[in-house]
Amino acid sequence: MLDAINADGDFSGIAGEAELVERIARLDCTAGWVARTRPLMWPAPRSELVPAHWQYARIKPALVAAGRVIGTDLAERRNFVLRNPVAGNDFATTRTLVGAYQSILPGERARSHRHSSHALRVILESRGSYSVVNGKRHPMETGDIVLTPGGHWHGHGHEGGEQAFWFDCLDLPLVQLLEPMSAEDHPQMWEDDIVSEARSPMRLTWDATLELLGDSGLDDSPFFGRTVDLSSALMPTISIRVHRWDRRWANRPYRQNANTIVVVLKGSGESAIGDSTFNWNFGDVIAVPLASRVEHRVTADAIVVALSDEAVMRYCGYYQLQPCQ
Repeated sequence: MLDAINADGDFSGIAGEAELVERIARLDCTAGWVARTRPLMWPAPRSELVPAHWQYARIKPALVAAGRVIGTDLAERRNFVLRNPVAGNDFATTRTLVGAYQSILPGERARSHRHSSHALRVILESRGSYSVVNGKRHPMETGDIVLTPGGHWHGHGHEGGEQAFWFDCLDLPLVQLLEPMSAEDHPQMWEDDIVSEARSPMRLTWDATLELLGDSGLDDSPFFGRTVDLSSALMPTISIRVHRWDRRWANRPYRQNANTIVVVLKGSGESAIGDSTFNWNFGDVIAVPLASRVEHRVTADAIVVALSDEAVMRYCGYYQLQPCQ
């Protein structure tokens, strides 16, 4: 073994680059100057993921079917993950965020668990469902945004009369990249001593959001329209902004260093994202990768939720917003 180490460590007889590169490979090193299939750097921001669009009207019937054929014994959390359609990607919607449509039937309950990933729910259609976060129970009604910060126990149930539907967003791809992952089920399956709270910092109600968007003191950004920032310090990796776009509004096209998922809570329109154009309606989800050119045109008064890693990009000093032609 010592002879082998000495042999690898003796570079006095190296005759050229090829031999040098081959020899340092034995020491688990690579030459910084050689060409690589994936370069270490590139001249401008870009994403390997692509703009993508999921239509709620097409996916909702599948969620209804899942309610018939997938019981809680198989999947307490009955969801469809929105996988960005690029080769080699198994689940991520954008580089740092994953989204999913989820549904629950009347009378069902999902047991509590917790994980390091921050998560939230944008409620699309619900009357009578609820969420329990660290022992506090609060309603999940249509238009609400419900937070489940990393490390918080959370579960949910449904006491209404019709199937409920929502959109989930987690920073799971980011957590996998950084590797501080942990996840566990609640030891008693359900949290004890539940306290009901209609008002909760974990619940951003639809009515409250509409009231904020109606504030005449808000600025109307030429890029993003009328905007309310609902981001929580408890979930620093997911920026939460709600935009109001009136009929016939069109934004000033831009690019930004932030990966974004847009969820449509009201209205309709057309968005050109990179080289793709999407016609969107209520419940639809659009993936907007970092550095994509973004242009929106609104055909019916709209309210959308934009979920992004902007706060992470700003913290790291990477964020940029650039107007486009």
